Amino acid sequence: MAEIIQPGQKNGQKSEKLLEVRNLCKYYPLRKGVFSRVSEQVKAVDGVSFDIRRRETLGLVGESGCGKTTVGRTILRLLEPTAGDVFFDGTPVFSLPGGQLRRIRKQMQIIFQDPYGSLNPRMTVGGIVMEGMIAHGLYSKADRVEKAQELLRRVGLDPEHFYRYPHEFSGGQRQRIGIARALSVEPQFIVCDEPVSALDVSIQAQIINLLADLKKELSLSYLFIAHDLSVVEHISDRVAVMYLGKIVEQAPGEELFGNPLHPYTQALLAAVPSAEPEENSREKKKRRTLPGDVPSPLHPPAGCPFHTRCPEVMDVCRTEMPPTIEKGAGHQVACHLYTEG
Repeated sequence: MAEIIQPGQKNGQKSEKLLEVRNLCKYYPLRKGVFSRVSEQVKAVDGVSFDIRRRETLGLVGESGCGKTTVGRTILRLLEPTAGDVFFDGTPVFSLPGGQLRRIRKQMQIIFQDPYGSLNPRMTVGGIVMEGMIAHGLYSKADRVEKAQELLRRVGLDPEHFYRYPHEFSGGQRQRIGIARALSVEPQFIVCDEPVSALDVSIQAQIINLLADLKKELSLSYLFIAHDLSVVEHISDRVAVMYLGKIVEQAPGEELFGNPLHPYTQALLAAVPSAEPEENSREKKKRRTLPGDVPSPLHPPAGCPFHTRCPEVMDVCRTEMPPTIEKGAGHQVACHLYTEG
């Protein structure tokens, strides 16, 4: 019987693509009436597609409420998808039964945004780090202790912290514990869900540098979710920009930051504070302040979802969804400005 070649494989060999996301949708039904019939749906994620290669970091950016966190959690099946497919190393994640899903989750971990709420206050640090090892049946009891202490050392903590409790640590130290927990089962891919947004600026730099070092040392791949573009620029190989449940632009990091095409991306970048004085900036972009707020995903605008706030809006934007087109090597944009003519 011939071998079935899954997406992510070529002639039986592993593809460079570790994660493939295709038309991912996550809708939340709103129920009304005595019989709780579905009356409307909140489209938190609506047709998102991207790839993440081995040893690559994809930054996923956008304003609060655009669906970034929902994308990360749905990929891991912490939330069940409404539609779409995710392939991890060629394996279709959404169709896996419980036992197989449990095994693949060993390879796919998450670092949560809140370092205070994501750790069990009743467990010691050692218990938190060893929890995944126990769940997946890894190592003997003695080896788990040794492995956990080694991980604490690796993320910049003292192995003696093994016996202490989360409330005894600062926010940055707690996030290091969360990173050690994610690494405890030796994953290939980690969703970093705004891992530094709750930390002081000085601590943010330390955690970002730690994640970058771990990526190189352990050959990890990251989906790095953030709203701070300066952080994303520092750590990401490629960047995807999200607005109202859709990806509007994707490009390699240097290309996106140097040549943003979508008006939304341009506005986000123009809003980033510059370290240079205004008069000394070499190519200071004209600052754009986006009018209004992000529309509700319950009643998204017709046509392009960004047209209600876009400074370049055209008539076609109000009625037709723009297709995603290639504008250079790996640079994709969904905007009618690049489809006219």
